[in-house]
Amino acid sequence: MSDPGDVPPGFRPDQLEGFRIGVTSDRRSADLIDAFERRGAQVMHAPTLRIANAQSDDPVIDDTRTIIEAKPDILLATTAYGIRRWFEVADAAGLGQDLVETLAEASILVRGPKARGSIRAAGLNDVGMSARETTESLVDLVLADYPPGRTVAVQLHGELDRRVLDRLVDAHDTVLTVEPYRWVAPDDTDERVERLIEAICAERLDCVTFTSAPAVHALFMAAERWGAYRELVEAMQGPVIAAAVGPVTAEPLIANGITPIQPDRYRMGALIRLVCEYLEERAVIRLDTNHGRLELRGGVVEVDGTRVALPPAGLSILRTLVSAGGSVVTRERLASRLPNSADEHALEMAMSRLRQAIGVPGVIQTVVKRGYRVNV
Repeated sequence: MSDPGDVPPGFRPDQLEGFRIGVTSDRRSADLIDAFERRGAQVMHAPTLRIANAQSDDPVIDDTRTIIEAKPDILLATTAYGIRRWFEVADAAGLGQDLVETLAEASILVRGPKARGSIRAAGLNDVGMSARETTESLVDLVLADYPPGRTVAVQLHGELDRRVLDRLVDAHDTVLTVEPYRWVAPDDTDERVERLIEAICAERLDCVTFTSAPAVHALFMAAERWGAYRELVEAMQGPVIAAAVGPVTAEPLIANGITPIQPDRYRMGALIRLVCEYLEERAVIRLDTNHGRLELRGGVVEVDGTRVALPPAGLSILRTLVSAGGSVVTRERLASRLPNSADEHALEMAMSRLRQAIGVPGVIQTVVKRGYRVNV
């Protein structure tokens, strides 16, 4: 569960009403989903990767025996889940006590506070933490503070650039690894990622959250596979906000031309708070009309205090009109914004339904032979 100290203050059950949020994480996704839904958001959950434990723990057990026998000088602990699972597997194999005693003699370096917490939960103490909470900066710490020729053990996580590991291999006599879990793609029967990509491309989501870099890579790879990469990136460069838990997660987004929002503290609670604040402060489109204040909150429009959920076609039309700030928008431009059709008959039908949904006559004016405008 999330750290109680990270719970956003000023909770309101309507804080995210109207907003639609995509969640791409697997582990701890329930925390994110629950936090957003309790604040009124609609959530689409599509784990782009999932954590998989091997069908057999034998490789983990074999690596554990090797590490115990080698008595490493240094241990690099990279993830809390990986450390916990490693100790669970070792304990089940009757190696738990031997592992703890071996590592008690090692200099333990942790990637971040969560890994530190798991180390201390095992009754061990670390001697240092990476500067940027990345595996690369953890390796930097080893190379800067320890002379070459040591025996180093590394707890691997779901994705590691082998070049980072090669830096250790070049500097030290022995580098041993243990991989308590790995990332795998969803099976072919799981259509959630494809539906997520469609929703992003159609701008039917306001925000997509990411808690790991591998999840970002997996989303891009899936989009490329379905021929939707360009549309996905364009949507996330525009109205669909990408939210990353920290700089490591943000890196592949930035590399693809997307500027995500990131919390100052790289924690789940801080990410929740940031998404709530950002959507409320930056993603609500407001316009004063001759019929009262109009607010567009994701998929919901509020006119003079009354909120109404809009279908995709009506939402696309209203978003375009409100963004114009009262200027006339041509019929051709509005028709081009419809999700499934660009003809004028479809536009007339969608406009009629939009006006009925808003329920306030005169908010949207017809400008003869030109188009439509919001009456400001």
